[in-house]
Amino acid sequence: MGPKLLQDPKLPPPADMRSKPAPKRIVTPDPNFQSDIVTKLINRVMKSGKKSVARAQVYTAFGIIKNQTGQEPLPVFLTALENIRPQMEVRSRRIGGAAYQVPSPVRGPRRDSLAIRWLITAAISRPNSQFHTFADKLAVEIIDAANSTGGAIKKKMDTHRMAEANKAFAHFRW
Repeated sequence: MGPKLLQDPKLPPPADMRSKPAPKRIVTPDPNFQSDIVTKLINRVMKSGKKSVARAQVYTAFGIIKNQTGQEPLPVFLTALENIRPQMEVRSRRIGGAAYQVPSPVRGPRRDSLAIRWLITAAISRPNSQFHTFADKLAVEIIDAANSTGGAIKKKMDTHRMAEANKAFAHFRW
């Protein structure tokens, strides 16, 4: 028998994991806003494990939102996320050698995950000449999304348009 591997005592042993999905990790609310969704945003912004840098960028963006809108940043962010969350998406399904784009509804946790991912991607793709820091880009993207404009909303509309265009293949859903 080989060396014993260190294992987290809270997780079941690997043999038990074969039959069921992995347990969901609990996200602790962030210290400033006591919100799980803000923690998820910070974790998605984080690169190379630098959480303090990511937290500073998100909090700076929230400060910019407060200055520009005159409103509390958390409700603006939650409104933006609600506007970005997709209802439908397309998934590839191979049937008889052909790949079909099959529309399917998006479940709750995945809706949040996609919304945060699209928000960050849209913020990154904003031009550097106009916005100098990531916090500036993120703040403007959140404000735009709260007003139902911007790159993240465009991505949601494109996804819904794809689902609508492939409605004929909905009977292939599994």
